[in-house]
Amino acid sequence: MHTAIITGASVGIGRATAQRFVALGYRVYNLSRRACPEPGVENIACDLASDSSIASACDTLLPVVRDSASVCLLHNASQMRKDTAGNCSSDSLREVLETNVIAVNSINQQLLPALPRGSSLLYIGSTLSEKAVAGSFSYVLSKHAQLGMMRASCQDLMGTGVHTALICPGFTDTEMLRTHIGNDPQVVAAIGGMNAFGRLIDPGEIAELVVWSHSNPVINGAVLHANLGQKEA
Repeated sequence: MHTAIITGASVGIGRATAQRFVALGYRVYNLSRRACPEPGVENIACDLASDSSIASACDTLLPVVRDSASVCLLHNASQMRKDTAGNCSSDSLREVLETNVIAVNSINQQLLPALPRGSSLLYIGSTLSEKAVAGSFSYVLSKHAQLGMMRASCQDLMGTGVHTALICPGFTDTEMLRTHIGNDPQVVAAIGGMNAFGRLIDPGEIAELVVWSHSNPVINGAVLHANLGQKEA
């Protein structure tokens, strides 16, 4: 049996990816405070800001991982706040890093040693993993950190048969983006107009890339841009 473990699969890209893995016959697990409503997904309630909650979830998953022919471990969950270099308290920054970076490391530390050959360790980054925009200070910082984590993971996993990649979506029509930019049609149209196709990306398009990336170790260590040809500023 093949397995997919996805953080934050309750909505957006995570949910769309869970749906596709279920359709392929995978056992699919969602690690999130909210349940994934997709049929066939097994929900493990997990607060990614809590070490004990992560440890409990990983204890549940370890027997599953050891019994799997391959595992896709997808770090998808993220926090995105409106903040700036001059207006981001250290406490707020710690909270964002706890979810976007520290939780990722905690899960990796507990599950990576058990991943069988043929597995993948995938990160959902962002176009902001390699550049920056105003008003998203902590998110930009954390996504740059995920890029470094993926590259370091690639080096440390040499010889294990586990491959890794950072998938960097452009502006994708998710709950997180809508919370950040609002639902004003003119604003949404302006954001969607920032790529060559003049629209927001559908979460399902990113999900297809995730599934492909899991099955193709040739992309080991790659940063995969999925942004419809985003316009340069």
